[in-house]
Amino acid sequence: MSTVATPLQYGDPPRLGAYVVQARLQALPTGFVYLGQDSDGRVASIALLTRGAALDAAARERFLMAVRQASPARGGVRGWLGRARGRGSAGAPRVIAMDGGAAPWVAVPYVPGGPGAAWFLESVLVTGTLIGETHGPDFVPYWLGDRAPALPVPPPPAPPPTETRRAVVVALSALVALLTLSGAILWLMLGRQDETMPPSRPLPNTYFQPTPPPVPSPNDTLKPWPSPSPDDSGTTPPEPGEPQQDI
Repeated sequence: MSTVATPLQYGDPPRLGAYVVQARLQALPTGFVYLGQDSDGRVASIALLTRGAALDAAARERFLMAVRQASPARGGVRGWLGRARGRGSAGAPRVIAMDGGAAPWVAVPYVPGGPGAAWFLESVLVTGTLIGETHGPDFVPYWLGDRAPALPVPPPPAPPPTETRRAVVVALSALVALLTLSGAILWLMLGRQDETMPPSRPLPNTYFQPTPPPVPSPNDTLKPWPSPSPDDSGTTPPEPGEPQQDI
């Protein structure tokens, strides 16, 4: 199997744990081998199961069992039991990081031409029988057709930014002051209209006093019209209303 690094493709994870995925090293039916680098510059070979193998409980358990057996043995009773069970298989690369979650992966030191993380993918498929060589048709796991990389669950989103307690108190005080001022303005504009105006002082009653009729004065009496007197011509002026005669 060629281990030449190829560019990442659509669906490849950009990051696995503390390692930044840089390129593909191998693409196997049970998983992918990537070239990764951590923040300290250490290069690692990382094996990641396919989505079909990660969803199958038996295939995932076989992969994790191979990783646990190659992991460094612990001290005490657990370490003694691990060594008694044959932990640390011959030829297995040294495990430096792993994740046994929904998308299991394991990281080993990258050695050009040496055993890489693909060693752990060989135990995912069950081959042979306990009584010798296989006979009859070869059975293919149902999940072998789903060969997309098993992507880890994305981390939960960061909590929304929150302000300090002092900023919250200042904002709340400003809001209370604004509401109080608005209420005072509304009360001045509308509240006084609802108040009942005090009744004004009633006007005094009007008294009507009759006045005596006017008394005519002596100057206002009618005088007789003076009678006309004959003039020198012997004619008398015409009476009012009579036509004048031409002489």
